[in-house]
Order: sequence, then structure tokens, then C-alpha cells
Amino acid sequence: MSEPYFAYGSNLKLERLVARVPGAIPYGVAWLPDHTLRCDKHGRDGSGKANLHDAPGERVWGVVYTLPLGGLDALDAFEGGYRRVSIRVQATRAAEQLDVTTYRSDRLLDEPVARVDYRALILEGAREHGLPAAWIAELERIRTRG
Repeated sequence: MSEPYFAYGSNLKLERLVARVPGAIPYGVAWLPDHTLRCDKHGRDGSGKANLHDAPGERVWGVVYTLPLGGLDALDAFEGGYRRVSIRVQATRAAEQLDVTTYRSDRLLDEPVARVDYRALILEGAREHGLPAAWIAELERIRTRG
């Protein structure tokens, strides 16, 4: 038994996710329809972390991972301030729709600004999995500080 998880922020980076949830395996690239990404989740360090928002006609690209049973419980320890949500994503592999779990937060910053190193993690993961060039360009436009 396994748990499908949609990563769209810093957990896109395989090395980071496997350190948090040993046994996590990438299933494939996918996108979430009618949503946008903002780095407005209030992080412990005061900076913005990746977050999902409803946005008709937009999409958020990410990666579906297969987590071992109990993997979401392990990931919860790292995802403070987020809550688990069930979503349906469109996987590019076999053009299938998948029901997965991801994280979303209502703890928002007034000024969404991410740390430079945090944005770099997201970009490294996006490139590692071959997300579309237009999406990578969008991620490069995330406002940063320090």
C-alpha cells in the first residue's frame, strides 16, 4: 500500500523529500487545474513558502510521488502550518487523472516574499523533473529576499 502525494514547492527536489520520507519515489509530472502558486504561506522564519490558491484557468505544475504507507504522517512533521487536502491532478504519464494528497495553508503573509535559497530548491526540483520551461520561467519570477 502506498500514498500518492503532489509536490509543488521545495519537496519537488527528490533529495529533500527522500530525506523527509525515506522510500518516496517519483511517479511522474502532473498539473493541478484552476490553481496558482504563491509564496505566501507564513514560514517559521517569517518568509513565504509555496502555497496553492484557486485561480480559474490557471495551473500549477508539480510531481506526484508515491510515498510508503505512513509517509504522509512523517511529512506532516515538516509541514507545520499546512493542512492536508485531497485534490485531483492531471498526470502527463498516460494522460491520467490521479487523486492525491497535497498541502495548503491559510496562514498567509501580507507580503508574499520567499527566501532566495527556498526559491532555488523549488527551481532545482522543477528542473530535475523536467517541468515545462514556461513554468520554470514562472518560478524564476517568485519575489525573493536574502
